Amino acid sequence: MTCAATLEGPHPGASKVGADLLPLALGALGVVYGDIGTSPLYALRESFHHGLGLESTVTNVLGVLSLVLWSLVLVVCLKYLAFVVNADHHGEGGILALTALVRESAAREVAGFGFLMVLGLFGTALLFGDGMITPAISVLSAVEGLAVATPLFEPWILPITVAILAALFAAQSHGTEKVGKVFGPVMVLWFLALGSLGIVQIVQEPRVLACLSPWQALEFFGRNGWTGFLVLGSVFLVVTGGEALYADMGHFGVRPIRLAWFTFVFPALTLNYLGQGALLIRQPAAIDNPFFHMVPAWGLLPMVILATAATVIASQALISGVFSLTMQAVQFGFLPRLKVQHTSDMQIGQIYVPFVNWSLMLACIGLVAGFRTSSNLAAAYGVAVTATMLITTVLFYFLARYGWGWSLARSASLCGLLFGIEIGFLGGNLLKVAHGGWFPLAVGVAFYLVMSTWRRGRAALACSLANLAISWDGFLARLESDPPIRVSGTAIYLSGNPQDVPVAMLSNLRHNHIVHERVILVRVDTADRPHVCASQRGVVKMKADWILEVVLCFGYKDEHDVPRALRALDLADAPLHLQECTYFLGRETVIPGRSGGSGMAWWRRRLFAVLSRNARNATYFFGLPPARVFEVGNQLEL
Repeated sequence: MTCAATLEGPHPGASKVGADLLPLALGALGVVYGDIGTSPLYALRESFHHGLGLESTVTNVLGVLSLVLWSLVLVVCLKYLAFVVNADHHGEGGILALTALVRESAAREVAGFGFLMVLGLFGTALLFGDGMITPAISVLSAVEGLAVATPLFEPWILPITVAILAALFAAQSHGTEKVGKVFGPVMVLWFLALGSLGIVQIVQEPRVLACLSPWQALEFFGRNGWTGFLVLGSVFLVVTGGEALYADMGHFGVRPIRLAWFTFVFPALTLNYLGQGALLIRQPAAIDNPFFHMVPAWGLLPMVILATAATVIASQALISGVFSLTMQAVQFGFLPRLKVQHTSDMQIGQIYVPFVNWSLMLACIGLVAGFRTSSNLAAAYGVAVTATMLITTVLFYFLARYGWGWSLARSASLCGLLFGIEIGFLGGNLLKVAHGGWFPLAVGVAFYLVMSTWRRGRAALACSLANLAISWDGFLARLESDPPIRVSGTAIYLSGNPQDVPVAMLSNLRHNHIVHERVILVRVDTADRPHVCASQRGVVKMKADWILEVVLCFGYKDEHDVPRALRALDLADAPLHLQECTYFLGRETVIPGRSGGSGMAWWRRRLFAVLSRNARNATYFFGLPPARVFEVGNQLEL
């Protein structure tokens, strides 16, 4: 269910201008650019991985560098920062927000629109796989710098990495509000270090500047053929943070994100990649770890510490993004209710999801233990993100063409260019599937099956409940002809369809033969927008002289606190004393049937039953006082 489109409310990006621009741009360095900002640790090195068979000759170095720099220009500068960030859904970005925009603006124009929804849902699922790999590869690649300082550290690389990851996830329950204040300054130091290291190397080998010409990239493919195509899978590592950039823009707004990129992040990354290339031209043997070989011996340990801090920040940003994505999926009805803790009184986006947190931690530690090196992890990294970026391009085409009214030539030329680039990246990454790329794909498929099964199961369950319900007209007529016992007090029934009598109310009357003197029917809707103003949260109307119908609308990033929303309603004729109310909830036990009358496969029915049993209780999800809740159970066969 969704709220009416007329509901308006402030969104996080509404006031990110003026005096706040620089502080927000500083904050964006840590949250938005942490992922893409740590790619220099491993991206260029993996392009010359021994498994690809590409030698680090001068011409090859210049060709790969040209691919790296023009990938940043076309994918990050052009696609995301020039166009895609304009596709904000009331200030929020990300593939779920983009899917909602396409649904709103293009559904009536596009035949087979349901396929686009499936694409958006699958792209969302793939991001969960990315969320598992990014912390593992980022932290491990930073800690591996210790082995460059001295081989004595080599046996300790894995234990140190696991300890850092465990500490990072253990700290999530305390929230990131305080730690977040130092994210920006640390990343400023990190990007300054990236640029400075690059400048030193460029001055010593200015021939590297030849890679700025795109002809170097074209000639690289001409010389290397199939091997050049394989390299695309590693070159893509430099832009893996692009999708996270779009997803996190709601925290800061478009202008601060653009300012941080074009004035600080992009120049620093460009200088560092050029510096690594200059080093390889002079010392081809440095390919085993060109980033740390750029660092003078006296600065290796400080740089390892700084790099580790930067990767922890990058991991933190991605973990927070997965928390936010999970909450959005729950609010949209794609995942069962989960426990969500708000860790900040000031920032609504600061949340902690325990189940997701510990699942991510186990996955990250398992990946580190299983793959053992960042090079091995790089073989698994990129497949899921490439597919998500490609899906974003497809969705953006339909939004631009049918939502924004772009001409066919304009939308097709831009999206066709981007699609061609990203299909090349996807092809290069698909060759990684046998070497670990199957993992993020398997995670994405698993999450997609869970989300689609939960969505379909809830729809089938709603149909089953509708068959048990009766209309209010017939129910009220029956009460007049055969009046039940009326008891004092107020009963609040949470129901998805106020047009029918709640099943919990029918069960209460059937078994206890009573009706409260005042009944409030509450329907909770989630809007296709991140936030809804508290003043516009509820709509109240009279169904009978003793029955009120209330529709509460929350944004998909709002906490669904029903008592607080009810307390704010204007009920001057009969004030609501929540401490004296009783909340009646229906609790359905799903039994997977043999007949399959719901239209779901047998395995989906069983999976939905398991998900339903393990979903968080509605009492806690809606913030209801447990002592005032009365649950009425029903068994339903699907």
